[in-house]
Amino acid sequence: MRPMRQRHSEEPANRDRWLLSYSDFITLLFAFFVVLFASSYRDKQTVKKLSQAIHIGFQQMGAFSGGQSSNGVAYTNPLSTTSRSAPQSQNADTGNDDALAASSLDVAQLQQQLESAMGQEVRNHEVVMRVTAEGFVVSLNELGFFDSGKADLLPGAANKVERIAKVLSLHNLELRVEGNSDDQPIHTPEFRSNWELSTARAMAVMQLLVDDSGFDPRKISVLGYGQYRPIADNATPEGRRMNRRVDLVVVSTTPTQPGLQ
Repeated sequence: MRPMRQRHSEEPANRDRWLLSYSDFITLLFAFFVVLFASSYRDKQTVKKLSQAIHIGFQQMGAFSGGQSSNGVAYTNPLSTTSRSAPQSQNADTGNDDALAASSLDVAQLQQQLESAMGQEVRNHEVVMRVTAEGFVVSLNELGFFDSGKADLLPGAANKVERIAKVLSLHNLELRVEGNSDDQPIHTPEFRSNWELSTARAMAVMQLLVDDSGFDPRKISVLGYGQYRPIADNATPEGRRMNRRVDLVVVSTTPTQPGLQ
């Protein structure tokens, strides 16, 4: 009698092999999103640094003080520290930030130095300092510098301008000298309009800065605005007096090498 043939059951097909491909796909997808996140985080840090640099620049011009920006990032004034030179061992990013801080104008320091040099004139309102959207401005009012309708500097006015120039030269500044007037019509043998008068006064101050005070002529420009840039109401004598002025506008700063002025 023949022995019964043993039946071997066939192995069932492996139906879970798709999990291997699926796990590989999930791993690749995870790596892809990690790369995206890292790239986004780096961009965020770059934007934050740029935002901080812009904030600091405006802060040095007095537009606003230290505090928090709209995105909640706290900023401080880098020039308030005792040391203004960056260690040479710092990395490239820190060096760029320090270069920005070095090229920024310390408005508070400049104003203090000018007030020390021009104390009497500031108290007499012959010299007025303010911060505008265009920069730090030193206004030389007609009172103490010019006779009405004239562009020649009064006796003693040259010395005042030279004292101002001495302080400004310490900071290696670029200036724009702007002549302004009130809206009262003028027509004299010397000047046919307020435009000519304001420009002539700005030229007189510029020549004194360059010729007598040694200001770099490559860092100065002259404009005459006539009555078209008032800072006060021309309807009152006081307002017209404030509008008759020559403005020294700090338009930029040029960083100097350590130890050099």
